[in-house]
Amino acid sequence: MLHGGPEPYALTMSWLRRLWAQTAPTAMLAPSDSAHADKVAPRSGRDWSVDAGAFVIAAALGALILSVPVDDAANRMTSGQAATDLALGAICCLSLWWRRRWPFGVALACVLLGAFSTFGTVAGLFALSSLAVHRHVRPALLVAALFVPSAVVCSIWLGRTNTWSVVLPTLALAAAATAWGMFIRARRQLLFTLRDRAQRAEADQLVRAERARLAERTRIAREMHDVLAHRISLVALHAGALEVALDLPPAQVRESAALLRLTAHQALEELRDVIGVLREDPGQERPSTVPQPTLADIPRLVEETRRSGAKIDFEMQVDSAAAAPGPLGRDAYRIVQEALTNISKHARGTHAQVRVAGAPNRGLHVSVRNPPAVATHDRPAPPGSGTGLLGLQERVTLANGVLVHGPDASGDFVVEADLPW
Repeated sequence: MLHGGPEPYALTMSWLRRLWAQTAPTAMLAPSDSAHADKVAPRSGRDWSVDAGAFVIAAALGALILSVPVDDAANRMTSGQAATDLALGAICCLSLWWRRRWPFGVALACVLLGAFSTFGTVAGLFALSSLAVHRHVRPALLVAALFVPSAVVCSIWLGRTNTWSVVLPTLALAAAATAWGMFIRARRQLLFTLRDRAQRAEADQLVRAERARLAERTRIAREMHDVLAHRISLVALHAGALEVALDLPPAQVRESAALLRLTAHQALEELRDVIGVLREDPGQERPSTVPQPTLADIPRLVEETRRSGAKIDFEMQVDSAAAAPGPLGRDAYRIVQEALTNISKHARGTHAQVRVAGAPNRGLHVSVRNPPAVATHDRPAPPGSGTGLLGLQERVTLANGVLVHGPDASGDFVVEADLPW
């Protein structure tokens, strides 16, 4: 036999399981846990005060409501009814202490006991409001709907003739309690959401600040390497030449010493400028005291390297070199500088070739090549950090250019870069 849908028994059991799940205790979470706004934290001192106040108000107003049928001469309650009403109402008031942990169970118990207790009316409204705060709207609406038949049963139990006159007031009170609880729940969820957003924004800000610091440290490290490595290498090469050439004429010794002094002075000036960048406060950047290299400074760089004893074949064919943008000239200068520094460290005595060519709207091509070193030297090469070419790669990438380095088919080591212009 085929069925068009689930059996009524299965539907009923599924509904009962969902209803029973609402009676599960609310988990105790830390106050900072914003992922579950419908769950409560361990009871604080303020919570104890609020619960005590709710108990006192529920008991006081419940006693006031109970006094009306007790003193009603037309339809006076019997002593047994009064005792039952008072006992059940006291249970409702006491159950408010657990309304945070078992909101559905407490609210359901209060509405069922309220069928035979006017004393527990206010406690039931408190429990209903708490249910709307800590649970979703469906169980709160269910309990609110049960308030009407509970009030009708209570009116019949008290022997009143106008039984249905309590429907509208009871419905209004239940709706008001539910609406107030839903308002509190929505407000708490909003506060939790805002707090979570603020925490995420703060965390994102810290991540961005850390990335900015890392990028700045990388930039400063690259600048220190590019600025100082070449100067220090020249100092080491000049000092090494003086060390082995003991028979130089005094005039040439003085010239080499003057060149050493000038190179060391330039290195100190550039080092002082970089340290100034490290010490400056954020947002208070001061202008550099050392002129930034340009495309027109590349011939001077090659000549300085030649004076240290390097053999360089240089060719520069650039249209409007003086009008080249500052960043473009600085990048090209650093590429040639790093390549010549590596040659002085790892391939001293080889014949290097430096080619710079380009024009506006055609781009700039920089090429530095040298054959591999064929002889060993008695003097050790200046130490290297191993990050020079990596820094060049980062520099060229930031300029939207292309850098290629490594041995070519002939065995020469080549550093070539194409930069947009």
